[in-house]
Amino acid sequence: MKTIVNRLARQALFMVEPEKAHGLSIAALKSGLVPPIRVPRDPRLACDVANLRFPNPLGMAAGYDKNGEVPDALLKLGFGFTEIGTVTPRPQEGNPKPRLFRLVEDEAVINRMGFNNEGHDAVFARIAERPRTGIVGMNIGANKDSSDRIADYVAGIRRFYSVADYFTVNISSPNTPGLRDLQARDSLAALLSAVLAARQEEAVRIGRPVPVFLKIAPDLTEEGMDDIAAEVLSQAVDGLIVSNTTLSRDGLSDKLQAKEAGGLSGRPVFQRSTIVLAKMRKRVGPKLPIIGVGGISSAETALSKIEAGADLIQLYSSMVYGGPGLAADILQGLCVLLDRRKVGRFGDLRDSRLDYWAAMNV
Repeated sequence: MKTIVNRLARQALFMVEPEKAHGLSIAALKSGLVPPIRVPRDPRLACDVANLRFPNPLGMAAGYDKNGEVPDALLKLGFGFTEIGTVTPRPQEGNPKPRLFRLVEDEAVINRMGFNNEGHDAVFARIAERPRTGIVGMNIGANKDSSDRIADYVAGIRRFYSVADYFTVNISSPNTPGLRDLQARDSLAALLSAVLAARQEEAVRIGRPVPVFLKIAPDLTEEGMDDIAAEVLSQAVDGLIVSNTTLSRDGLSDKLQAKEAGGLSGRPVFQRSTIVLAKMRKRVGPKLPIIGVGGISSAETALSKIEAGADLIQLYSSMVYGGPGLAADILQGLCVLLDRRKVGRFGDLRDSRLDYWAAMNV
């Protein structure tokens, strides 16, 4: 669905600096300037993951709709679910600008945003007003200057429990100093124990369980993956999201922009994130849900994530280059691929190339 409108919108947005363009795209969605895109519901794309029924496996990753301004507009573009955040207890401005950079030749983005968001109270007030339709997750994090980061995550569980369809505990951003240290086993054990205890208390109070996913980085050693898998399984986390942005700059064409600090996302992170996805699937076994993220820009790359072990998939950076019709394009493409392979549902292809991807080195 590569329409003239999409191409013109991209050209117009590329004429302004990236963060302003992002703000303009949010404003366009809020105003209705971006019309809904009708995507036929194909039952082969529906799936049940973590006790939630998804109309299709493709979601908008956290980072785009940081403050919960346009979840319903995103769902109307064809996404099967969307994720708000990352949201911290107190509002914070994030890192100094400029902090968002396009690498057009590479179809990539580097960001060092630093969890800029309006904080729990403002985002909760906005989300509480929307109708409870569609699947909307809450991505929670810690303030940069927090004296107790674990308490910040617990506060996120408690604040958004009544409005979230699932939670993502984001310990994978490279743009908050020390945040990735929470992936170390002892720190992770303490974090997950506190978060899941809060979830259990809220489940009793509200009367429904809300799944908790852990989002990890692609820049992990084999030992680091071992530790995360062991903790996730022992703590009964509901799933993993693999992965966030990378600090690697391997293979980039835009050498000038590649010098910018921050996390790299988009097409270049596809292979690294897919390898880590497969390695984590090997470690956690077949039952734990995994959401695959990183470099998805087509039906083929989406299917590769599923073949490598993903139950669901998310994108964000490729929307910068593919436009608002990208989700519909990918879903239609997935249906074509299922037709060609004569497969009854996309989930039947999960793990079909697991060994291939897991054997690679990151």
